[in-house]
Amino acid sequence: MNPDNCALAAGLVSLSYIRQGEQALARRQRLIKALLSSRRLPERGWDEATIEMLIRDCSAMDSNNFLDNVGVGEREGRVACPLVARRHYGLAHGIGRSGDIAAEQPKAAGSSLMATLTAHLAADALRIAGLTGVGPVSVLPLATGMALTLVLLALRPQRPAGADTVVWSRVDQKTCLKAITAAGLRPHVVELRRQGDELVTDVQGISEALAALDSNRIVAVVTTTSCFAPRAPDDVAAVARLCAAADVPHVVNNAYGVQSRQTCRAVAAAWSRSGCGGRVDAVVQSTDKNFMVPVGGALVAAPATRPGLVAAVNGTYPGRASVAAHLDLLMTLLHWGAEGWRKVLAEREDVMPYLRDKLRQLAARQSERVLETPSNPISMALTLDTLVAATTVTAAAAAVTEVPAAAAAPGETGTVEAAAEAKEEQEEQAAPSGNDDLRLTVSRMVAAEGHNAQSEAHGPGKPHEKLRGAAEGQKAVAARQPPPPPVRRTPDVTFFGAMLWSRCVSGTRVVAPGKTQTVGGVTFHNYGSHTEVPYPSTYMTAAAALGTTRADVDELIVRLDRCFTEFRKKCGAATTTTTTTTAAAAGENGGRGMAAAVAVRISTEVTQDRGGAADADVATDVIDGGEVKSSDDDVEPVAALSRVECS
Repeated sequence: MNPDNCALAAGLVSLSYIRQGEQALARRQRLIKALLSSRRLPERGWDEATIEMLIRDCSAMDSNNFLDNVGVGEREGRVACPLVARRHYGLAHGIGRSGDIAAEQPKAAGSSLMATLTAHLAADALRIAGLTGVGPVSVLPLATGMALTLVLLALRPQRPAGADTVVWSRVDQKTCLKAITAAGLRPHVVELRRQGDELVTDVQGISEALAALDSNRIVAVVTTTSCFAPRAPDDVAAVARLCAAADVPHVVNNAYGVQSRQTCRAVAAAWSRSGCGGRVDAVVQSTDKNFMVPVGGALVAAPATRPGLVAAVNGTYPGRASVAAHLDLLMTLLHWGAEGWRKVLAEREDVMPYLRDKLRQLAARQSERVLETPSNPISMALTLDTLVAATTVTAAAAAVTEVPAAAAAPGETGTVEAAAEAKEEQEEQAAPSGNDDLRLTVSRMVAAEGHNAQSEAHGPGKPHEKLRGAAEGQKAVAARQPPPPPVRRTPDVTFFGAMLWSRCVSGTRVVAPGKTQTVGGVTFHNYGSHTEVPYPSTYMTAAAALGTTRADVDELIVRLDRCFTEFRKKCGAATTTTTTTTAAAAGENGGRGMAAAVAVRISTEVTQDRGGAADADVATDVIDGGEVKSSDDDVEPVAALSRVECS
C-alpha cells in the first residue's frame, strides 16, 4: 500500500482510520529505508512482520515471481513443490553468476540486493564483536572447511609458480587439514608446545619452518583461534609478524571465535598497523557457530588495510550459489539488531566463568580437576583420571582371577580321582569336629563323583567304550554345574562420552591418549589431544558457546555427577562378574567347580535339616580353602540345581 493506494482506500473506509494504517505502514518502510541507507545493523531488532515485509518485497523483484513472466530457459527458478517454494520465500534463482559469486544476477535483483545487504550487516556484526579494522566481507554458502579451501585456491595463483605448501599449526580437528589437502596443497605440520596444562603455539617452530622451506614454495601459513581445550588459540599476532617479515600470506581459521571478544581483539591487533604491524590476509568464520543459524554458511573477512583477497575468493567460486545462507543470516541479524547482538555476546561471556566454577565444584567432589587453560576463552577440560584408574583396576582384577581357571585346566593338575584321594587322606589324618564333619562329607562326595567318572574310563571293556564312558561321566558332572554368568567387559573410559550422549548431553568430547589417526595422508599420534607426546591426563571438554545458558550448565553438572557414579558402578560390576565367571570356568576344567556346587547344595540342606542358618563360611572354605569367595548371588543359581544324595 503506497500513498496513492491509501488515498483511494479512503473512499472505502473512514479517512481517519486509513491515515492511522498508513502511518503504521510508513513506520515499517522507514525502518527499511534506514537499513538501505546506513547498511548497518538497526540498533533495535525488528519484529517478524517487518522482516517478512522486506523478504517478500525482495522476492517479488526476482523474475521467477513476476506476474507476467514467461521463462523459456533451462534455469528459470521453477519450483515443483509449494512447500519448498514457501520455505524459500520464492527465492529460487540464487545469487552470483558463473564468474563471480558476488556479481549481480540479472534474473534476481531482489536476491542480489539481499546478498549484498547481508555482507554489509555481517561486517558490522564483526566490528561490534571486536574485529575492528575489518574491511570487505563475503558470505559464502559453504561451511568453514570448504570456505578455507576456497581461500587457499584463491591465494595460490597469487604466489610464485610451484608454491604448494601450507605451514599449519596443529589442531586435531579434521576439517582444517582436509581443507588444505582438498586444495591440492601439502601441509607442513608444526607441533604445539606444552606450557603448564595448555598447548600453545610454537612460534619458534613456525619461524624455523619459514626459514627451512623456500618462501616461494609456501602458499600460506594457517593458524587457528578457536579450538578444544587444552589447546589454546594460536598466537596470531606473533605469527602475523613472522608472515610480514617473510612476505607470506596468513590465513586465520576463526571458526567460532567471533563470539569471544578476547579472540576478536587478538585478530584485530594482528592485522593493525598501529598494533603488531603483522600480516593477515583473510579470517574465516562459521555462520552457524557464531550466529546461531543452520549449518551451511561462512564469512570470509579481510582487513581494511589488505582487502584484495575477498574479491579473489568471490571470483574463484564457480557458478551460482544458493541464497539460503544469506537469507538465514539476514533474518537473524535483523531479529537481534545491534542491541540484541551485543546482548547474546555478553550472555556468553557471563556463562564462561559460571561453567568453570561449576566444573571445579564437580571436580572436587569427584577427585578430578579442571585443566588450567586461561588462554582459551570458550572451551575447557575436566580430567577423567579417576575413571581411568577404575578401569585399570578392573582390568587388573580380571587378569588375576583368570589364574585359577588356567591352573585347573585338564592335563596340568592331574585327575579328579587323584586330587580327591589326596584330599580324603589328609582329612582322615585329622580328628574331625564341628563343621569338619561337613567338610569331610563334601570332600568324599567330590571324590565319589570324580571316581565314578574316571573308573568308567579305566574299567574293563573295549577302548572306545572306555572313552565313551569317560565322556559321559564328564557330561554328568558338567550337567550338575550352573552355567557361567555372562562376561561383562570392563568399560573403556571413552565410553563415558557415550554415556553422556545417551543422556542427551551433546558437544562434549572424551579424549584419551594413544589414538593414531591418519588425516589427509598425515599420521598423527595421540590424535584428539593436539600433541604427539601423550597428554598426561585423559579428559573431557565442554564449551561455553553462544546460546549456552546457566540452566544448561546446571543440568550438565547433574548428569555428569550421575555418569561418574554409574561409570564406577559398571567397573565394579565388571570386576564381580569376571571373578564369578572365572571361578565357574575353573570348575568346568576340574574338581574345584564340582566341589563348589556340592558344597553349596550341602550347605543348603544342612540349613533345612538344622532348621536354622547354615554357616556360610563352611561352603566358602570348602570350595578352595579360602581362595575364591562366593557371594549370595553366586549361591542362588547353584542351590537350585538337582539334589545330590549322600550315602
